Amino acid sequence: MTKSPLTDLTSLKQRTSSKWRRFAPDVLPMHVAEMDYDIAENIKDLLLAKVSNSDLGYTGPVPEAIDGFVSFAAKRWGWHVDPKQVRLSTDVGVSAVEIFRALGNPGDKVVINSPVYSSFYGWIEEVGFAVHDVPLIANEHDWDLDLKGLEAAFSSGAKFYLICHPHNPLGKLFTRDELAQIAELAKKYDVFVISDEIHAPLTFSGQEFVPYLSVSDAAKETGVCITAASKSWNLAGLKASVIVTDSHKVVEKLHKLPAALHWRSGILGAFAMGEAFSKSTDWLDAAIELNRKSLDLFMDLMAKHLPNVKYWVPKAGYLVWLDVSSLKISENPALTIIDEQRVSFVPGVDHGKNYGQYLRINFACHPESLEKAVMALAAYAK
Repeated sequence: MTKSPLTDLTSLKQRTSSKWRRFAPDVLPMHVAEMDYDIAENIKDLLLAKVSNSDLGYTGPVPEAIDGFVSFAAKRWGWHVDPKQVRLSTDVGVSAVEIFRALGNPGDKVVINSPVYSSFYGWIEEVGFAVHDVPLIANEHDWDLDLKGLEAAFSSGAKFYLICHPHNPLGKLFTRDELAQIAELAKKYDVFVISDEIHAPLTFSGQEFVPYLSVSDAAKETGVCITAASKSWNLAGLKASVIVTDSHKVVEKLHKLPAALHWRSGILGAFAMGEAFSKSTDWLDAAIELNRKSLDLFMDLMAKHLPNVKYWVPKAGYLVWLDVSSLKISENPALTIIDEQRVSFVPGVDHGKNYGQYLRINFACHPESLEKAVMALAAYAK
């Protein structure tokens, strides 16, 4: 039986990652997208063995990472990936930036769908490209893709489409039909799709994640997948990811990617990623179940204390997007809550300029932390 990955609060407060050091020690961090869980024992053992053996040199060939991802994709999603079309990289952000540089030029337009992962804006700015936002459209239970808006953006000369799938902060899973339509539009207008699929392993039971490259020949010809084990197995600090293609034509397009992408990944991260994908699925399933229970607790707390606050139930990951406009907290709710309640959420404006009255919360945490976070919001309920 797999040990529960839940970490006690005392141990959490001793951590030194950004999540625990960005704000003062008395601020409860509910912002950074990492789980408050212990890593899998077999991954811990691998890392300790490498450190004990002083095996900390530059990253050489790591077929374990490639083969691990290929095996996981086949078993989990029925996606059969050619291992020769998987390459190591530092992290998904570096991968996206280097793909932009290899295929584009300053001033090129990149389509995104707000509200979306805040780093997307930074990656685009880093290479001097321009954001072309086609916002998702909120409904009662989900946020819909604006396909007409997407086609208008593509036809206006956009060069790239950077998609977050599963979506951060919404936990939305794009459907097979949506992805197929995206691929057809990308092929029609010669748009290159970069699909960030880093949250995919955390898809909840009963939901279907469909890799972009798996949906059609048009998808294979128009895109690339960037992903890693970092979000799903809590390994972000180890710096290793993969870039996946499914077309020799796309491989040719990406020939300008620097070989140094491989060397810039960490040897510990590369081997840990291989161990995660190939031998740590029991831990992953336990973490997903823990996330499911935490989400259930969140929904119970919201129903009890904040029944008038709108939020959308994610289908993957461990993030919830809330519309707190009914609470009338302030023009900057996240800042006010930090100052007055000592709890940190991600400001909605980090995910797009039109979301000032929204917050993102990370529910992959100890139940006591989650209850304190909801009660911090409930302090503003009238």
